[in-house]
Amino acid sequence: QVQLVESGGGLVQDGGSLRLSCVASGNIFSLNVRGWYRQAPGKQRELVATITSVGSTNYADSVKGRFTISRDNAKNTVYLQMDSLKPEDTAVYYCNLNGPGWNYWGQGTQVTVSS
Repeated sequence: QVQLVESGGGLVQDGGSLRLSCVASGNIFSLNVRGWYRQAPGKQRELVATITSVGSTNYADSVKGRFTISRDNAKNTVYLQMDSLKPEDTAVYYCNLNGPGWNYWGQGTQVTVSS
């Protein structure tokens, strides 16, 4: 059984910063992809960023240059540093852990950016 627990969401003003964390526990295969996705009200869940077990990253165009994903394999933790936040970044952010034949999600953390 794998559990993902996110933290770090909250309310921030336009142009502000937040850092999200997601800790994974349980039987985790070492070769995996960690990611962050988000879902705004009335919209589909979308990719924000992913990072492989060897550190290769991928970002949505809308967050490139503003968000940074990183991971600490020893702590089974993935981070999302979000800078220059915009009101359109407001959403529930979900942590993801993906591996061969399995896929897990966290419960989500709310990020609200006020204008």
